Amino acid sequence: MALCLAYRGRWWGALGLMLMLSSCRPTSDLLKLLPTLIAPKSSALPNPTPISPMDGQPLQFDYASDFSEGLAVVRQNDQFRVIDRSGTTTLIIEDAFVGMSPFIGDRALVKTETLYGYINPTGRVVVVPQYPSATPFSEGLAAVRTGTKYGYINPAGGLVIEPQFDLATPFSEGLAAVREGDRYGYIMPSGQWEIMAQYEDVGSFSGGRAAVRLNQSWGYIDPTGDVVIPYQFDGAFEFSESLARVRQGQAWGFVRPSGALAIPPAYDFASDFSEGLAAVMVDGRWGYIDSLGAMIIEPQFNYAAPFSEGRAAVAVEGQYGFIDSAGERVIPPQFGNVGQFSQGFAWVELNGQRRYITPKGEPMDQGFAL
Repeated sequence: MALCLAYRGRWWGALGLMLMLSSCRPTSDLLKLLPTLIAPKSSALPNPTPISPMDGQPLQFDYASDFSEGLAVVRQNDQFRVIDRSGTTTLIIEDAFVGMSPFIGDRALVKTETLYGYINPTGRVVVVPQYPSATPFSEGLAAVRTGTKYGYINPAGGLVIEPQFDLATPFSEGLAAVREGDRYGYIMPSGQWEIMAQYEDVGSFSGGRAAVRLNQSWGYIDPTGDVVIPYQFDGAFEFSESLARVRQGQAWGFVRPSGALAIPPAYDFASDFSEGLAAVMVDGRWGYIDSLGAMIIEPQFNYAAPFSEGRAAVAVEGQYGFIDSAGERVIPPQFGNVGQFSQGFAWVELNGQRRYITPKGEPMDQGFAL
């Protein structure tokens, strides 16, 4: 599913490696992993209050998220804050929720001890915590669980699709994968079936294709449900930059939307293409290939993430740093954990504390000049 590509990401290091090394993405795992919440110890109800910047204070946190929609969620001393790209604190949440996600579609998931709700960037609670499970908004809808069934709400909290599914995933390209009993299908934003539940497992639509599994083999369908790439793979992922990674036996390669093999299965593992390159594993080491299968950056890393904003996180002997598209170590491995670059910054962890850096490796401090 999208999350295993990484919802689309958003957290690397040990978690990212775990997601990348999954040989398939069962839809049933999606809601177990979404959302990534930054969790403080406090369990009190929220009371958000905007505050002024703290001049001269370096930005270091216990935890920090990737930037999304110009904002990042951070946690320090059991307290959530929201900062902008200048490093200014735009919101502090007193008596914090026990969990909070980055903003997507002007909504952030928040969690009390047992229930999920949503706030907006001003800190106003727009959907009171009431759901035992929920996803971020996607294409104007979010999947929520009431009792044992899933439905969908709009950003105002209105119930758009009544809870009726055994599992529900975010909308992508106008369709959402849902489970009814032990079979998966796809619904429209109206809640009506577009492709009836019939598959053992499925992925989200991307590039007009969705990976589906029947009789333990994966193939691809189009938005009408027609099989456009026959069932033949042992694993299949979403299309990215017009290529999708597939597995035959233990070997990974890439297929085109037409079904033609673009890069025959030959790798121990592979990630999605991003910015023209894909990370591949050969004999336990990671390097990068281009869309023709040429090895552009020789396998040499213990771990390698997809490129984002011209940088890719890599690990060497347990330390993370960043390379550019030529393979140069522009930010030498020195961190215990890192995120991906998003909107000009990536979080890095050093001595148990997280802070943000630019693509040049410069740290963000309070009042950072963009």
